[in-house]
Formats: sequence, C-alpha cells, structure tokens
Amino acid sequence: MTLSDGSAPATAAGGNAAGTNMAQDVAGPSPASAAGRGALRRLPRRTAGERAHTLGSRYPLLGVWVLMIVIYGAIMPHKFLSLSTVQAIAGSQSALLFLSIAALCTLVVGEFDLSFASVMGLSATIIPVMSGQHGVNIAVSCLVAAGAAIAGGLLNAFFIVALRVPSLIVTLGTASLFLGISELISGENTISVSSQAFSNIAIHTVIGLPLSFYYGLALCLGFGYFLAWTPAGRHVIFVGSNREVARLAGIRVDRVRALSYIAASIVACLAGIILVASVGGFDPTGEQSYLLPALAAVFLGTAIVTPGQFNPMGTFFGIFFLETGILGLQLLGYSSWVQDAFYGAGLVLAVTIASMIRRTRTA
Repeated sequence: MTLSDGSAPATAAGGNAAGTNMAQDVAGPSPASAAGRGALRRLPRRTAGERAHTLGSRYPLLGVWVLMIVIYGAIMPHKFLSLSTVQAIAGSQSALLFLSIAALCTLVVGEFDLSFASVMGLSATIIPVMSGQHGVNIAVSCLVAAGAAIAGGLLNAFFIVALRVPSLIVTLGTASLFLGISELISGENTISVSSQAFSNIAIHTVIGLPLSFYYGLALCLGFGYFLAWTPAGRHVIFVGSNREVARLAGIRVDRVRALSYIAASIVACLAGIILVASVGGFDPTGEQSYLLPALAAVFLGTAIVTPGQFNPMGTFFGIFFLETGILGLQLLGYSSWVQDAFYGAGLVLAVTIASMIRRTRTA
C-alpha cells in the first residue's frame, strides 16, 4: 500500500540501506559501526525493578488470579487443590471461550454486537433438531447451522454497514429475532442428539483435558497471530483505532466492518457446535445467559497482555480467571446466584480497569 505522505520513497531508502548493510558485511565492520555497537553496549540496561514494573502493568490480573488460587487452596486444600478442580475449570468453558472470541471479532474493529449469543443459540438449536428429530446426518446439520449463522452475520452487516443503522439497535433486534426462530423450530423444548462420534470431537481427553480446551487455545493463539503478524490483522487494528484515518490510508473500512460481523457469526456457530457436542443438546431459552459472561471475559482481557486493548490471549485468561473465582465460591457452599453476581461484578470491574488504562495511556 502506497501512501501520499512519502511511504514509497521511505521504502526505497530502506532498500538502499539494506544494500549498504550487505556491503559492510562483506567488507568487514567499519570503525563507525564498531563505535555504534560500543555505544549500544554502553546503554543502561533495565533494572530488575523496571522489569517487575513492566510485568506488573501488563499482567496485573494474573497476580490476582494466583492470589485467588492461594487463598482458596489455603481455605479448602482437599477440595480446591485437586486435579478434578483443574479439569472442571479448564474443561467446562470451551463454548464460552469461543463465544467470547466471537464478541472480540467485532470489538477489535470498533463495532458492537449483542446478537452473537443468539447466533450461537440458533446454531445449537438447528443441529439437534435436524439430527435428533429428523435424522439428518450430523455433518450436514452442522453445515446448515453454519449457513444460518453466516446469514445472520450478513443481515447484521447489511443494516449496520450498508444502511448505517446504529449497531446497538440492529444487533439488539436481531438477537431477539434469532431467539424467536430458535424457539420456533425447537417448539420451546430442549432437543438432544445422541452421537458418540460427534461428542468425542469435544469431550475426548488428551492429558486430562478435553479436546475442546485445545480448540479454544488454538483459536486464541491463531487470532492473536492474525492481529499481530499479518497485514490484514494490522488493518483490523487500524480500523478499530481510528476509522477515518484508516479510510484515508486506503483501507476498505466498510469491508473490514462487514467481515467482522460475518466472522463473529461463524465463531459463534463453532461455539454452538462445541456446546452441543459437549452436553448433547441445547435449550434455546438459555442462550442469553451466555451474553454477560462472554462480554465480561472480553473486557477483563483488556487488563492482560496488551493493557487497554482487546486481545485474544487476554480473553483466554479472563475466562478462566472468572471461572476460578466462581468455582471457588461454589465449593465454599454458595449457591448458583454467585455465578450471575460474579459475572456482573467482573464486567463492571473490567470496564473500569479498561477505562482507567485508556485514560492513563492518553494522558
């Protein structure tokens, strides 16, 4: 991409500099270059305190997470400090992790989507209805669910990007629409599907953890690589940082925005597939219970790895931070109300931390 501010000459200059460096490598180091390396060696190295400050600013939530584990472990060592607890924390949140990444797909480009949980619910309803009630092959059912999810993403993109309707209004409406369709095709009943081969793609264990956990980890690592190391990923970050500047730089902003809604729907569909494979069915009326936890994890992730920015690995750690806190309280004897309260408090805390970090970085 060539900009009007002189990017092409800078590229040419970079090529000349590379040629000069190659010539110096052949002829041997010059006194000037040796002096430059000596000056670099004399630069002050970062102290241990400075390194600790950097780690503290990038990973504060991990420290709180470790402290939480220590406290729970001290209070109930036999219950909490066990392999079954680790398996419960790591193995039960895969669908929620996929759903959180679906939310992240739009947030990184500065958009907002409230329909991703309903897209997951629609996908998770189509699969057992087609396969369990009508005997359709499970793979075909998953493909139909993916098609419905993509159609939902296209619908959001059409109204938001093409017609310029505010995303909050559109996705709030489509979330209700997708929920109604799910209840219609399921008869407002919980539909189950029985397929051991299908279940094994999610619940088969490797080193004590289900395959779905590794799928989620791979998704976060792959998404993080895409954002940090590919030109398309950098375009996404650019659009999320400053949409107008990105447009002036030649980036097709509307295309990036539209694709973000489609990508969010596809990942939400994968969350639905993982959920049905894990539990064997789905209740459409419960899909909205996944919305708040996913948003809480995404915003909490802005306090980890790259503070102040939405990032996949921060979301990965945020999911398991929240689940650790909830499971610990439940093991202490608190009832199920703790889950909603913890997710709600976590979302408020996450947004507060993100706002404070953003103000600090712009001050």
